[in-house]
Amino acid sequence: MLHWLRIGFDRVTIYLPIILAAALALGTYWLVRNAPRLMEPKPPVPVTHDPDYFMRSFVIKRFYSDGELRSELRGKEGRHYPDNDTLEVDEVRVRTVSPSGLVTHATANRGLSNGDASEVQLFGNAIVVRDAARGANGEEFPRLEFRGEFLHAYTDTERVTSNKPVILTRGDDRFTADSMDYDKISGVANLTGRVRGVIQPAQPAAGKP
Repeated sequence: MLHWLRIGFDRVTIYLPIILAAALALGTYWLVRNAPRLMEPKPPVPVTHDPDYFMRSFVIKRFYSDGELRSELRGKEGRHYPDNDTLEVDEVRVRTVSPSGLVTHATANRGLSNGDASEVQLFGNAIVVRDAARGANGEEFPRLEFRGEFLHAYTDTERVTSNKPVILTRGDDRFTADSMDYDKISGVANLTGRVRGVIQPAQPAAGKP
């Protein structure tokens, strides 16, 4: 009996490496089958016109390289859209200061600004006002006001356009038109459509009759 047990043990010992290798192979196969798969790359998801963040009672300021205030944009609530990098603002308020020191204010029920606030579209009760000022060379700049249901303000170039009826007031002079393109650099306001204007006579200089 002991002889046969020894023979059986010898045979098992001979096949033991094979048995262990087979067990190891089966274990490796099981691990591969049950291991979590690596995340496969997903195709890029198209950006939709949905806001990616919100702001409430906020102020955004821009500055010149010397640290002087360039513009500030305020609003009751703002929504940023990543697909075209625009900011929609409720009860928008804009204030800009030109390199020459001219101050311009803009308000509206709603505004749509590009990423750097260099362009602001104003919707509903839109008003843009450039304060009266005196230039460094003594030149007088009368108060300038634009009113309409839509105004497009370019804060960097001090340009205001509209494809809807507008009211333009310069000092005591007043004009109305169906559309407008005002360029501060050229000092020209192109009024189109039904244009009407009232120009007040120039006031005599002090001390002159």
